[in-house]
Order: sequence, then C-alpha cells, then structure tokens
Amino acid sequence: MSSAARVLCLSLLTLLAAAPTATAAEAWSVAPSGGGRPSFYAEGEPGTVLQDTVSVTNPGGEPVTVRLHGTGVPIAFAKSPVRIPARTRAEVPFTVTVGEGTAPGDRSGEIVARDTDGRSRSVPLRLRVTGPELTALTVEHVAIRADGIAYELVNRGTTTLVPRLAVRADGVLGRVLDRASRTLPVDLPPGSRTKLTEPWPDRPALDAVDVRLTVTGAGGARDTAEVSARFVPWGAVAGAGGASAVIGGFFVVRRLGRRRGESGESVGPPHREAELTGAVK
Repeated sequence: MSSAARVLCLSLLTLLAAAPTATAAEAWSVAPSGGGRPSFYAEGEPGTVLQDTVSVTNPGGEPVTVRLHGTGVPIAFAKSPVRIPARTRAEVPFTVTVGEGTAPGDRSGEIVARDTDGRSRSVPLRLRVTGPELTALTVEHVAIRADGIAYELVNRGTTTLVPRLAVRADGVLGRVLDRASRTLPVDLPPGSRTKLTEPWPDRPALDAVDVRLTVTGAGGARDTAEVSARFVPWGAVAGAGGASAVIGGFFVVRRLGRRRGESGESVGPPHREAELTGAVK
C-alpha cells in the first residue's frame, strides 16, 4: 500500500472513531413540554405558585442523567437529577413561586439542564408579575456640604424610575442658583434608596439662602425638599500662642418641605434640625 493510501485510511479511521462521540455529545435536548414553544412564560400576582413542565429528550442509544436548576426566578422541580433511558423523553413538572410583596413587572430567568459529563442545555423563562403599578418618589436628608448639596432619593412605588432633578436657591438679594429639571444618570428600582450630591462650586460667600430640590418621575411621581443656609465668612482670630483662621463657615438650618405622594396627601411631616458645619484650621 502506498504512503498516500495509508494516510487516507488512517484519516477515515480517525473520523469514524470520532463521529459516535460527537453524536452522543449532542444527542439529548431540553425544551418546554408540548412542543411549539421556544421558551417558558409565566404570569401571576404576588403570592401565587405557577406550574409548567419541562421535557428532556434522549434519542441516543445510552441513558443520560441530567440535573435541573433554575436561574433568575424561584423555580422548584418535582425531581432532579433525572435519568432518561435511551430513546425516551422525560416530563418533569416544576413550579415558579411569586413571593408576597414582589413588585409588578417582568423578570427573566432560565431552566438549565446539565449532564454528568458537564454538557448543559438551557431554556429561557420570562415571569410577569401582575398587580397595580404605583409611582412614588421622595427626596430626603438634604444638606449643604463642602462639596455641594447632598440628598437621598427613595423609590416608594412599584415601578423602576429614572428621576429628574431641578434645583433653586434664593438669597437675600435674589436668586443665586437656578438649574432646570434634568434627567439624573440613575435607575431607581422599587424600594431602593440612593445618595447623591449636586455640585455647587460658586455658592455665595456671604448670604442667607433657601435651597429647594424638586424631583419628578414617570407616572406623576413628584416631591420637593428645602434647606436654609447662612453663609458667613470669618476673619482671622489672633491669639497669644499663635493665630488661627476659620474659613468658609456657614450655619445650616434644615427645613424639609412637605412631601406629597401621588394622592396629594402628606407622607411625612416637615421638621427642623440645626447643624453647624465648616472647615476649621
């Protein structure tokens, strides 16, 4: 036999040996039960338990054992791991639990099957939580700091919000700060709280100002809060043992504005809190 023929024979033997392995590796599959569905879809209110079935098909000549688990949403399977004999399909029921207090909206997840050799297949699952969509947003803990106006935003509704902020400050002689409403680079999921600072590099050195923050969001969410500040420059103070200077001092009286929800009712009474801030050296 020529050397070319020997090389051809060796190549054919190699392909024939590898072909069954590749076929076995790709044999089994996972899909929603009943056929015709590319993914799972579940919908329900908070507190409900939803049911469906996943099919694991093994068309090969050897049994396959797979372990099932879910991601993204709470999924429980009737059985896992599952052994599927050759040329058999296993139907495995599972449940999706929508927890009490879950906010309305869409969630994404997957059902994942993995065999004993580490090969995995997955099917997407989309969960829609139904219920009333409420929008409510508050601005809290407003304070004048050395680096600007500090505040916190709280999403008290059931939908994700992209808030907008407007800032205004009025001094003794007129308006000293006026920033039109603009979209903030934050997403607020339901129930979340975030701390932010609005820069104010050119604030007055000597003045008494009232600062108002107004935040808005989709669906009519709106709230305002105010803080009053008195900026007083201090002169140098000389002493027998040396000299010290107090610079950039200001006295802040915090006055929170009335917060109103979507219904227009006050959700928190205004109160007063005094604090003394400033840099000393």
